[in-house]
Formats: sequence, C-alpha cells, structure tokens
Amino acid sequence: MPEGGGHVSRPSAVLFACTQNAVRSPMAEALGRHYFGREIYFASAGLKRGESDPFAIAAMDEIGVDISRHKPHTFEDLEDSNFDLIVTLSPESHHKALEFTRAMAVDVVYWPTLDATATSGSRETIMESYRAVRDSLAKRILKLLSVEHGSD
Repeated sequence: MPEGGGHVSRPSAVLFACTQNAVRSPMAEALGRHYFGREIYFASAGLKRGESDPFAIAAMDEIGVDISRHKPHTFEDLEDSNFDLIVTLSPESHHKALEFTRAMAVDVVYWPTLDATATSGSRETIMESYRAVRDSLAKRILKLLSVEHGSD
C-alpha cells in the first residue's frame, strides 16, 4: 500500500474524506469529477456534517467548478458503498477511514491538507488559503490518477 499518496493502480471508485465534508473533501470530489468524471466514481464524506462554505464555493467557482449544491455526508451515510481507494485529508478522518475499512480490501492514503477554515485576516488572505488547498488537491489528484492534463 502506498504511503502519502504515491501511485496506486487506477481505482474505479474514490472516496475523499475530511472532518466536516464542507471544504477539503468536497473540493477534492469536485476536482476528481472535473478531471475524471466519466472514468472514475467520486464521493466525499466527513466525520460529521459541516455547513456549506462560501469561500470553498468561491474558490472552486474561480476555476469553473460548481460545488454550491454539495450536501455534506458522513461515513455512516456511505456504509453500502464500495470504494477502491479512500484519500483522507485530515488526521481525524484518516483514523475513521482505517476503522471504517478494517474488514474491507480498500487502500487508504493520507494527504495532510491545510484546514483553510483556520485562516483569519482579510477576505483576500482567506481566499488565498482556499486557493492553495484547491490547487494542491488538483495537483495531487492528477498525479495520483496519472493522466496527463498538461499541468505541473
């Protein structure tokens, strides 16, 4: 199993998980769909249901990806789902994913990802934090799923 998000054989279903399923994992899910939506099934979940985040929506809108209709889900909402790969974006979600999959043959990888909601300051400072999360996730998703999209 890969450590830290190295190359794995191409999955057919990917779950992204974070703490509240409001910023990081919905961004990752939407980016995955944006790049690979016809080839791979993507979903997202959190330990608990957060609220829609207007900064996350704005950051994704800047690149033409709409997450405004995202409804937060928990792991329990996905109990009957089958995933080949779970990518966790927070320490708490990583522990939950390991517990959730202990009886399943599923790869679980951890990508330490900034919690943009912890950023304070001006609107632009906060938006820069959300953009950094978005761009980092986009790069890692493209690398993980190893399809050339002309961006490095």
